[in-house]
Amino acid sequence: MQILAIDGAVATLSVALLEGRTVRAEVCLNTGENHSLRLLTAIKDACDLTDTDLLDTDFFVCTRGPGSFTGVRIAVSTIKGLAMAANKPIVGVSSLEALAATAISFLPFLTVYAMLDAQNGQIYAAAYQMGADSQLEPFVEERICDVGSFLSDLTSREGAIFTGSGALKYARFIKNVFPNALIVPAESSHIRAGTVGLLGLDKFYRGETSDFLTMAPRYLRLSEAERKFLMSDACHNKGVDNPG
Repeated sequence: MQILAIDGAVATLSVALLEGRTVRAEVCLNTGENHSLRLLTAIKDACDLTDTDLLDTDFFVCTRGPGSFTGVRIAVSTIKGLAMAANKPIVGVSSLEALAATAISFLPFLTVYAMLDAQNGQIYAAAYQMGADSQLEPFVEERICDVGSFLSDLTSREGAIFTGSGALKYARFIKNVFPNALIVPAESSHIRAGTVGLLGLDKFYRGETSDFLTMAPRYLRLSEAERKFLMSDACHNKGVDNPG
């Protein structure tokens, strides 16, 4: 079974081609550029390295957020276009789950807290544990919040791994609350498309698929443009309701 998996939800960009559970090629970039400038080239490079025709892909996998609004939108739009051209299904994967999956693979008996910097003093966060069937299970559901409230809600103070840009940014604060916490270093605290593909394969077998019409990003909060529009609309309505 041939799978194309991509991630654009974070600062790094990653593309992978898998044959079943075997990652045949993986391209990871951290150029600081807009993902739209490199994504299609990265996909082509992965295909060229493996002599793969995208039309032969059995299904496509993509992180759907949360994360960078622009990055998620670019990745989801690209995967929808490819799926439409190939007439194949899509599997959406949480970026937080993909982040946690890499960390927990080394220490499966610990709880992994995936934290992405959401700016403005907030984080996107969730926690996962390895289930009896070797599948990730949510321990704390995805949310957007400030790091203090997230940590204060956690009951366990032992056996914890923190990973992601949010964990790196607030490492000192985390250590004050979780003195024995393991914080994944920057070079390993990113999302790999190979991992995204493996998570997608499990979801595909469970029937958790969508298509180019139903696949949608998961942002957890409104974009800046949407917030400004709602504020403008609210002010306009207030002015209409209360003239003068």
